[in-house]
Amino acid sequence: MLSAQLEAYLGEINLPATVEQKKQLIDFVGMIHKWNKAYNLTSVRDPEAMLIRHIMDSLVVSKHLQGERFIDVGTGPGLPGIPLAIMNPDKTFVLLDSLGKRIRFQKQVAFELGITNISSVESRVEAYQPEQKFDGVLSRAFASIEDMLSWCHHLPADHGQYYALKGQLNEQEMRQIPPGFTVTDIIELKVPKLDEQRHLLKIIKQ
Repeated sequence: MLSAQLEAYLGEINLPATVEQKKQLIDFVGMIHKWNKAYNLTSVRDPEAMLIRHIMDSLVVSKHLQGERFIDVGTGPGLPGIPLAIMNPDKTFVLLDSLGKRIRFQKQVAFELGITNISSVESRVEAYQPEQKFDGVLSRAFASIEDMLSWCHHLPADHGQYYALKGQLNEQEMRQIPPGFTVTDIIELKVPKLDEQRHLLKIIKQ
């Protein structure tokens, strides 16, 4: 059932996937569902809803990524980082979260599903000092844009950019973007079977 739905949704967003990638995405949903009872990883309880609200909501960003090295801040159970890592084996993703139980879950996912291009870090974003900066800083349902930019200002490389995954755009939030940052793109995203607004903001440091 889930496999057929995933196949249809990937077709809708025109994102090709191998048999192995599709299996990993479905197995990831299964692991979230299984661990959710004890770890309370997400308020979404139904696997079919998880497929739409977590997997597809993450994957609609995939074709907009530029570069090879990414960090997903406030990643929770690994969203959008794990689905994006599965679909982009040529890119690497650091998954950053301050809660140990989420990091343990991510590491188990990487182990069980054989995902080799992610690494999980337990830290507050302000305290994390990477040896190498990132081509892209991803944030999904993490904080206001203003907070994201102030907390993550030290993470992108000189050419790097921020990818803020937002729902409905808030004019006040847009006005509060700090000086020194420029929104280069506002991309409207369409998530299959989700009748809610989704936007991707690309932001650079001047």
